[in-house]
Amino acid sequence: MDPHTTTPAAASPPPDRITLAKFRTQLALDRTTLAWIRTTLTMATFGFGTVGFFRTLKEKSPTPEAVHLHQGAIRFGVSLVVLGTVSTVLAGASHWFALRRLRRDTPLTVSQWPLSITVALLLSVIGLAALWAVLPR
Repeated sequence: MDPHTTTPAAASPPPDRITLAKFRTQLALDRTTLAWIRTTLTMATFGFGTVGFFRTLKEKSPTPEAVHLHQGAIRFGVSLVVLGTVSTVLAGASHWFALRRLRRDTPLTVSQWPLSITVALLLSVIGLAALWAVLPR
């Protein structure tokens, strides 16, 4: 018998292994989506907290600097809340599309422009804009 010849059973994995692989992939997708939800919820919470902190600062010391900081904090906080909300929706959509592809036996591919890079860049832009807003003029 030729060692390079494959039998039909060896050519494709048994159905149980395929089912288990799909199950593990689905669990990994679920964990990733839950991590995204945790992260985006933290972003939004930090945005609300920032606005609340600077509101109390403005109330205790209504100086022009405190008012200026408060206005910058509101923009920063609202930006984080919006980014957190949009990222949650995008993570949910990404999860749903990946599960659909997994169930249809369509190959899963890694995006060239993943959501994580997009959110990281947007956070950087928001951070730089917030820094620019609070700098003295």
